[in-house]
Amino acid sequence: MAEQRSTTGIDALQIAGFAGAAGLAVWYAPEADWDPALFGILLGFSVFSDLTAIETNSRLKISGSFLALVLAMVFLGGPPAAVIGVLTILAGWLRWRDAPHDLVNNLTTYAVFPLVSGIAFNEAVVAAGVTPDDPAFYVLVFGVFLLALAINFTMIAADSCYLERSSFSGKVRSALIPLLPSELAAALMAVGVAFLHNEAGLAGVALFGIVLITFQYLLGALLLSQQRAEELEHRTNELASFQVGMLSALLRTLDLRDQMTARHSAAVARYSRAIAERAGFSQREGELVHISALLHDIGKFILPDRILKADVPLTDEDWMLIRRHPQQGARVVSALDGYGPVAEIILAHHERIDGKGYPRGITGDEIPEMAKIISVADTYDVMTARDSYRTPVSSFEAIQELRRVAGAQLEVRYVEIFIELLEGKDLSFRHGEDADFERELALESRIREAATPSRAERYLVRG
Repeated sequence: MAEQRSTTGIDALQIAGFAGAAGLAVWYAPEADWDPALFGILLGFSVFSDLTAIETNSRLKISGSFLALVLAMVFLGGPPAAVIGVLTILAGWLRWRDAPHDLVNNLTTYAVFPLVSGIAFNEAVVAAGVTPDDPAFYVLVFGVFLLALAINFTMIAADSCYLERSSFSGKVRSALIPLLPSELAAALMAVGVAFLHNEAGLAGVALFGIVLITFQYLLGALLLSQQRAEELEHRTNELASFQVGMLSALLRTLDLRDQMTARHSAAVARYSRAIAERAGFSQREGELVHISALLHDIGKFILPDRILKADVPLTDEDWMLIRRHPQQGARVVSALDGYGPVAEIILAHHERIDGKGYPRGITGDEIPEMAKIISVADTYDVMTARDSYRTPVSSFEAIQELRRVAGAQLEVRYVEIFIELLEGKDLSFRHGEDADFERELALESRIREAATPSRAERYLVRG
C-alpha cells in the first residue's frame, strides 16, 4: 500500500474553499428564505439524524441528513442549507470525533455542495418560471438532489484519492455506482417530501421527518444484524480454515514419518473422488469422499514405526493395534467442528458388506456409501502399490481380485465403476505409485480461498 501524502497542502486548499463558500453565502444570503420554523425543523432533523447514524464495518453511515439538506436547498436556498450542513458536521463531530483533516474536509464539503446546489436550483426555477404547482418544479428537485450528490462525492473522493494515491474512476466504480440505486430512491423521496410540503406545509415535513428517522433506526438495526451475521460467518470460515490447516499439518507430519501411508492416502483420495463422480454423486459429496480418503489412515499415528514400515513380521498384538486405527482416526477428526460425517466415513472404511469387517462389524446399508467407495480404492491401491507392505500385483490381477471379493467384502456397484474407469483409461493415475501427494493436498488451499471473504473497496458518501 502506498504511503499517504501529507495533508498540509490540501488542508490549506480546503480552508480557502470554505472561506470562499462563506463569502458566497453572505453575498446570496439576502435572497434566501430564512423561515425560522422550517429552518429549525430541517436543522434539528439533520443534526439528530447525523448524531444517531449507524456506522457499518465498511464505514458507511446510515443517515438522513443529506435529504434534509436537499429540502433546505429547495425551500430555503443555498445559504441556509450551507449553514445547516456546517452545523450538522460540527454537531456530528461531538460523536464521531473525526480527525482534524477529515473535519476540515467535511466542513468544506458540507458548506460547498448545499450552497452551490441551492443557488443553482433557485436560478433554474427563476429561469424556467416554474412554481411548486408545476410538474417541472419536481423534476428540478430530482435534478438538484443528483447535483448535490455529485458535488458531495467528488469533493470527498478527490480528497481520498489524493491522499491514498488512488484512482478516482476506481472510487466511482467501487463506491458511487453500487450506491446509485439507493440514492435514486432517496431522490424520489425528496421529490415526495417537496410535494408533501407544498400540500401540507410544515406539518407534512415534520411528520415525514419522524417517519424517516424511525426508518433510519430500523434500517440501521437491520444492517447491524446483517453485519454481525457476516462477522459470525467470517469467524466460522476462519475456524474451518484453521481446522483444515491443522489436518493438513497432520498429514504432512505423517508423510515425514511414513511416506508410504501418505502416498497411499493421496492415491485413495484420487481414486475415490473419481468413483464418486462416475457414480453420480454431487460435487460436494465428491469433496467429502476426497477429504475422508485423505484422512482415512490418520489413525495410524498410534502405530509404532516397526508396524508402519513393516520391517518385521506382525504379531497378533500388532494386528489388534492396526484394527484400532479407524477408531483412533475417527476420534481425532470428530473433535473438529463440522467433521462428523468425515469421522463416520473414516470409522467405517474397513467394514465389509458381509459384516466381517472392523471395528463394528456392520453390514450392507449400515455402511456409509462414501466408506464403501474408499474401501474399493483402498483395496486396489494396497494390492498394486510398489511401496505397500505386501508384494504388488499387476492392475489386471488386482481387478480380478476386486471382482472376486465384490458382494462380500466390497460393494459390487463401486467395484464395477472403478474397473470401468481403469479399463477405459479415464484415470491418469492407473498405478498408485504415481499419486501426487502435494496435488491432493491442494484441497487445503481451495478451502482457505473459500474461507477468505472478498473485500471490495467501498467509499463513504455521508448522508
